[in-house]
Amino acid sequence: MTATARAADEEVDVPTLGELLVQSAKLGRDRTAAQALAEEETLLAHQGVRLALVVKEDGRMTARWEGLMGRLYTLNLDEVQRAFLGLVLSMVGIGHIPLTAVESLDERRLLIMQRALCRLAGNDRIARGTRQ
Repeated sequence: MTATARAADEEVDVPTLGELLVQSAKLGRDRTAAQALAEEETLLAHQGVRLALVVKEDGRMTARWEGLMGRLYTLNLDEVQRAFLGLVLSMVGIGHIPLTAVESLDERRLLIMQRALCRLAGNDRIARGTRQ
């Protein structure tokens, strides 16, 4: 059996870009921000975001947050994507995005941001959801 045939027969578990960024991130704010982007998925699929954010250092894919902030308004993102990305950048201490940007987020991105804020606070056990 050739290597090509074997690869076609076996399911290969290749980490996604988001997973690679989370693994290479420092603990704390960097890791929380990378995790939020990995969960959101669409921003890392955007070529402009990848080009501005992702660099290869010492053979590892890492996030270079400063490069992304300088291009935030030139990436052709919609309002919701820009608001989410701005809030993520605020987590790492870059930019001055007001917390009111959450008003622009859809429900899925708002939940991601809630989880990220809990992680930043050092408590990911806070119950989220509606009460009855």
